Amino acid sequence: MTADLLARKETSFVLWHVGNTTPVPSLIVGQVKPGAPLTFIDKQEFPLTQVPGFPDLWEISATKCNLKDGEVYHYWFEVTVSHPDPNRAGKRLRVTDPTAYMVDWRLTPFVDSPFNDDDRYPPAVIKCAIKDGVAKLVATDLGGEEISFPHTTKLETLPTNNQLVIYELPTTWSRSSEVGGRNMGVGTFLDVAALIEKDLEAPDFSELDVVEKGKSYLTELGINALELLPPADSTYNRQWGYGTTNYLAPDFELGLPSFYSWSTPNRDLAKLIDICHTNGIRFFVDTVMAFSKNNPYLAVACDDFFILDPSQAKSDPDAHNSRAKDDNNLRNAYGASLFRYAKMVRGYDPISGKVQTISPGRQLMKTALTRWMNDFHIDGLRLDSIENVYNWDFIQEYKDLARELNRLRFAVQGANGAEERFLVVGEELNEPKALLSQQRLDGLWHQSFKDYIRMALIGRHHESEPWNFAETVRKAIDCRRFGYSDLTQAILYLTSHDVEGYRNERLYNFFQENGVFDCEKRFKLAFTCLLTAVGIPMILAGDEFADQHNLFDAKGNVNQEGGKQVDPVHFGRLADPWRKNVKDYVSRLIKFRTSYDALAVNDTDFLHVDLNDNKRVLVWRRGRPNSDKQVVVVANFSDFITSNAESPGAEYFVHNWPATPPGKHWYEVSQKDAKRLVDSNRVGREPIYSWEAKVYALF
Repeated sequence: MTADLLARKETSFVLWHVGNTTPVPSLIVGQVKPGAPLTFIDKQEFPLTQVPGFPDLWEISATKCNLKDGEVYHYWFEVTVSHPDPNRAGKRLRVTDPTAYMVDWRLTPFVDSPFNDDDRYPPAVIKCAIKDGVAKLVATDLGGEEISFPHTTKLETLPTNNQLVIYELPTTWSRSSEVGGRNMGVGTFLDVAALIEKDLEAPDFSELDVVEKGKSYLTELGINALELLPPADSTYNRQWGYGTTNYLAPDFELGLPSFYSWSTPNRDLAKLIDICHTNGIRFFVDTVMAFSKNNPYLAVACDDFFILDPSQAKSDPDAHNSRAKDDNNLRNAYGASLFRYAKMVRGYDPISGKVQTISPGRQLMKTALTRWMNDFHIDGLRLDSIENVYNWDFIQEYKDLARELNRLRFAVQGANGAEERFLVVGEELNEPKALLSQQRLDGLWHQSFKDYIRMALIGRHHESEPWNFAETVRKAIDCRRFGYSDLTQAILYLTSHDVEGYRNERLYNFFQENGVFDCEKRFKLAFTCLLTAVGIPMILAGDEFADQHNLFDAKGNVNQEGGKQVDPVHFGRLADPWRKNVKDYVSRLIKFRTSYDALAVNDTDFLHVDLNDNKRVLVWRRGRPNSDKQVVVVANFSDFITSNAESPGAEYFVHNWPATPPGKHWYEVSQKDAKRLVDSNRVGREPIYSWEAKVYALF
């Protein structure tokens, strides 16, 4: 299945939904000559023609544009600006194709007043292929490179949703500086691929041990899903990508390692995903749909796509977020422009190809989704800022289309298991469960897990559980106590990329600010909870080795302008022995989480609670009672240590320890590289240590 607009783009330059057609929009196409500076040569200009039956669809056949076979072309559409700013409205401006597959940020046209740098749109890039006299337009990179997937991965071999451990990876990394110290750099698609592929050299971070040839950091860590912070193209210099500009194009910078002469994001992203799949790793895309930065539709058809200032239009159906209709719940664009998803117009539908009543914003996003699903074979989606997307009907349409496209991908291969190998989750930190019960989304970010477990990790109860430490832990470990019905509905994390504000800091910084300086023990305890809780664990890159935050504003805080979306992942910190110990511990538990059946079911119960004499010890079981696959976690959230813990007879007695099935034995699996057989006389009676957890399993 492909969108009608994308099918039309195979043979024509197509511009959909133009607000002002006097004079008619035109195509400006040519080529780029290398040099300093780059120059745009062999320019041709053609008026676009209205497609019969579609008043808002304009195109010109590629065959009419004097293109040469195998050549790469740059192009803009020139439009009459449709924008509420009276100084801009009615002026002519070159804009990027809003459905471009590739853009070239090296070349932006000069603009006169009343325009500014935000109106300097880069050209789109396409390649011509001529067969039997018909010119086809092919998605390409600047050197003519195309998308390819050389390996065929059997989709049934990819992990199911209940087996996932997701790695959330920013593409801002830290590297050594030539003059000493460290600086920030872009972790390109190929740098990310080098975290997985043993024989691939990281182009910009070759000095890091984690991307050394012969190593596969992420497979050695054990994760089986990679979520790249927004990989779609953005005008922002590499922050963390939360301000998409061109929704159908992978990011220009992420395809431009420092030694490249030109950017190849389409080829490199496909290579990364191909490498993920051949290593049994699913690939998730972080998608930002609430707002856009410098999107071409601001000039092409502003009012049909954007609401520019909700505070000045409070009665507009697109003004408020999904939480409430009062003035405290206006949508927030965070310096970008908010898409409309409630306004409807009559016109061409880029998905079906029919004239009908549509939301242009919704259909643009679904067109982009079709491209990402079909061309890049993605395995899941994380939708940013659901409350600011606002429209739950659209969220469900988007989720349903993604799942339909995934089912078709499985059907083409004749594979089973499509439903349990795809996931659409949303970030709405109020966690409205109606998004799940109404089947708008498959899952939600479970912010409450982070809030609750962090309090437990410093020995405190959560303020919503007055003086009830045990309930703080119980609710953290079992998401069903918050109203989730299945572990695949809740994405659990100790830290997320949103590191602004109290309790949102990187976990290391949170511990430091709360007077905890023996971070190795607390990190191990934290990851034991994360990886044995009911839900899908997600790890912010760096947390697995206790990375810390470094970039702050002048007052020492993290905010939108100072450090929130630019602090790099500092893989070099793995050289610290204690941090390597944390990473090795986490890796053991990740591999256990992804392979042991008891952690892939919801069944959980608490066997033992000991809050006597300043102790805070809780024991929980995962897995079905009386089965031969069970996990028991003994977690000590206090300074208590068993008396004479190192002596042979020392013990801490856990009540209600499950019976051992015939032919099975209990092993401790977290503390050492190899699982340790527990003496049958010591089961449930081993000594415990301060701020430590032990994980036991039946084998």
